[in-house]
Amino acid sequence: MRLQVIESKNAKSFYVVKSTYINKKRSSKVIEKLGTYDSLLNKLNGEDPFEWAEKYVKQLTQADKELKRDVLIKYSPSKQIPANEQRSYNGGYLFLQKIYYALHLHSICEKISQKYKFSFDLNSILSRLIYGRIIFPSSKLATYELSKRFIEQPKFEIQHVYRSLEVIANESDFIQSELYNNSLQVCDRKKGILYYDCTNYFFEIEQEEGLKQYGLCKQHQPNPIVQMGLFIDGGGIPLAFCIGKGNENEQLTLKPLEERIISDFKHSRFIVCTDAGLSSTANRKFNNVGDRAFITTQSIKKLKKHIKEWALGKDGWQLGNPQNAEEKKRVFNLEELNEKENFEQIFFKERWINEDDLEQRMIVTFSLKYKNYHQQIRSRQIERAERLIDSNPSKIKKSHANDYKRLIAKDHCTKDGEIASKEILSINTDLIDQEATYDGFYAVCTNLEDTADSIIDVNRGRWEIEESFRILKTEFKARPVYLKRDDRIAAHFTTCFIALMIYRIFEKKLGEKYTCHEMISCLRDMNFLEIEGEGYIPTYTRTDFTDALHDAYGFRTDYEIVNLRQMKNIFKETKK
Repeated sequence: MRLQVIESKNAKSFYVVKSTYINKKRSSKVIEKLGTYDSLLNKLNGEDPFEWAEKYVKQLTQADKELKRDVLIKYSPSKQIPANEQRSYNGGYLFLQKIYYALHLHSICEKISQKYKFSFDLNSILSRLIYGRIIFPSSKLATYELSKRFIEQPKFEIQHVYRSLEVIANESDFIQSELYNNSLQVCDRKKGILYYDCTNYFFEIEQEEGLKQYGLCKQHQPNPIVQMGLFIDGGGIPLAFCIGKGNENEQLTLKPLEERIISDFKHSRFIVCTDAGLSSTANRKFNNVGDRAFITTQSIKKLKKHIKEWALGKDGWQLGNPQNAEEKKRVFNLEELNEKENFEQIFFKERWINEDDLEQRMIVTFSLKYKNYHQQIRSRQIERAERLIDSNPSKIKKSHANDYKRLIAKDHCTKDGEIASKEILSINTDLIDQEATYDGFYAVCTNLEDTADSIIDVNRGRWEIEESFRILKTEFKARPVYLKRDDRIAAHFTTCFIALMIYRIFEKKLGEKYTCHEMISCLRDMNFLEIEGEGYIPTYTRTDFTDALHDAYGFRTDYEIVNLRQMKNIFKETKK
C-alpha cells in the first residue's frame, strides 16, 4: 500500500492506495480516504499531515501482512451491479483438489500429454470433470459451464473436453495403475482383501451399438446397458474397474480384471470376496492357486439335496464370537434359541465339500435378527400384493425374483375344478412357506482355513462396494448415460472411478460421522462472494462439519473475508 496525494485548486486530498491484479492486469484501488490537508491539520494538533499519513500507511501495510487490517467495502443502494459479471464462486472443490494433487493426477496428465503432444490442458479438463462429477454432476457440456463457478477458472474450451475423452479412454489402464501406486502414499490401502461386484448402467436410447447392448438391467429399465465391474480394497477405496458389453455374462469380467491387477499393479497376494452372482466354479478355481484365495456367498437354495438338508438342519450350531471357553464348546439347537437372549447373536456350522473337483469350505450362519428382518420384508410384500389384487389387478404382469408380485398366484380353475371365465388371483401361500424355510440363514464358501468368525467378518464388508455403486448412481448421477461413442463411454466411467476414489479418501479423512449426502451438499454450498481487488467473503454457514473439514485439511476459508494473498496461499496448499 502507498500514500497518494491528489491536488486540486482548493485542496490537497490524501488517499491510501493498494495495487491489485485483476485478470492478470495491474491496477490501483483506493482503500481509504484520509481527508484533506486542512482537515487533517486541524485533527492532528499541529502534526504534519504528510508525516502522519506516511506512518499510517506503513501501519496499514504491516497490519495487512499480519492479516489484521479491517477491510472497508462501500456499496451503494442506487448503483446497479455490472451486467454479465460473475460475483459468486464455489470453493468446496478446494478440499477435493488437495486429494487430486496428493494422488499426483497432475503428473499423470503431464505424462499423457507428453505422449500425445496435444496443446490443450488435460490436467485442467480432468480435474474439472472430477470436481464437477462430485459437486455438480451433469453432462459434459453442463460440466464445462458449471466449472466456471469454481474460484479457479477452467483453462480450456468445450471442444477440448470431447477431444480429451478419447485420450482418457485410451489411457484408462495406465491411469488406474498409476493411481494405485500413488495412493499408497496417501492412505492405508488394505490390499490383502479385495471386494468385487458388477452393476450396469442404462442409456436413453433404443438402438444397440458397441458396448450398449440389451441385457438384464438391474434398474429394470427397457434400454440398452453397459456393465461395470469394480474392485475395492478392504478399506472401501476403489482399486480398479472394467467396462463390458451389456449382454455379456458378468462372471466373465472377474478373471481379466484380476489378471490386470496382478500384472499392472504388481499385486498378487489377496483374498477376493464376491456375491453369489459372480461365484462361478471357474472364478473360484482361478483364485484357488498361488497366494490368492476366495470368499463368496453361496445360495442355499441351489445346493444339492443332502448338503441343503445339513445347512438347514436344527442341530450342530456353534456360537459366533464366543466370550469364553464354555460358550466355544457349546453346541446349539435352533429350536431351543431364546428370542430375547439370542436375538443379537450369530450361530454357524461348517463343513468341507467337493463341487466340480474343487475342495472348498462351506460356512452357514443363522441369526434370529436376520430371520426377523426377512419376515418383516415379506410381511410388507404380502400387504402390497393383497392391495394390488383388490385395487388394480390389471397391473399384475411379469415379476422379478424379489418383486412382491411373485407372491400372487394366478389360477384359471375354481375349487371344484371347473374352468373359470376370468383369472383368479390369490396369495401364493405355498411359495411363502417355501421361502420362510430359508429365513435367517446365510452361507459362504471359501478355500481359507481361518476361523469361521474371521471369514464372516470379511464377507460382512461387502456392503462397502454396494454403497460405492449407490453413490455412483445417486450422488454422482452416473446414470443414465447420454454418450454415444464407446471411447467416450469408457472415459465417462474412468472419471467416475477417479471421482469415487477421491471421495472415498475425502470421506476417510473426516471419519464416519457424516453421510455422503451431507458432505457433498456442504461442498456444493461453500460459496464465496468476490470483492474485486480485496478477496472473497464466505456466504456459507459455518457448522461443525465445516470446522472438521478445515481441521482435517490444514487450511481455512471461514474467515469474514479471505484476502487475495490468503487465497493464493490456499491454492498453493491444495496443489502440494
